[in-house]
Amino acid sequence: MRPNLLATALLLLVSAPLAAQSTGTPVFHAPYRVFDRYEFGANISDAGNLAVEGFYGFSHTGAKWDFALRGGVLDTGADRTALLLGLDARYRVIDQTEDFPLDGALITGVGAQLVSGGSALLIPIGLSLGRRINFEGSTVSLVPYAEPVLVPIFGSGDSDVLVALGLGADLRINRRFEIRLGIGVGDIENFSIGFSIAR
Repeated sequence: MRPNLLATALLLLVSAPLAAQSTGTPVFHAPYRVFDRYEFGANISDAGNLAVEGFYGFSHTGAKWDFALRGGVLDTGADRTALLLGLDARYRVIDQTEDFPLDGALITGVGAQLVSGGSALLIPIGLSLGRRINFEGSTVSLVPYAEPVLVPIFGSGDSDVLVALGLGADLRINRRFEIRLGIGVGDIENFSIGFSIAR
């Protein structure tokens, strides 16, 4: 009963305002990490303007937490390119039970979009809920998930709160390689595609 109440309370807490991760692009996170020690990869996303990012994730074997460093560029559409820098954090808080069939993780971090005359600081807070689907006799698995996120954003003497819902699917081909797809609805819209190589 307690996991049900915790999950419901957390979902209600973050689902009124919802958005993306530390750099403000439509890249979202499943409740699971796929690596033992570290991973690296890249994302291409389009939220009206094209962004390309690389990332490096790390943790300890068996830990409930992991971190990822992000960096990339965003075409602002005004003959300027923004530098994207971020730190993402994930902490597993819900394990599936007979009463509640999903796993969940708190997602947070801090990031920046740096561009002349329009830099911004972002602090995302969200909850990712999903479940791994294993295919019998295969190394392939799929994690469909939803991540409502609230993103306070500060910059240029102004502040705002971005609200979005991330819907994603992570397709794990084997122990080392994963393809990640995401769609954002709300203040951070459109799609992302990426890959991860795990160790």
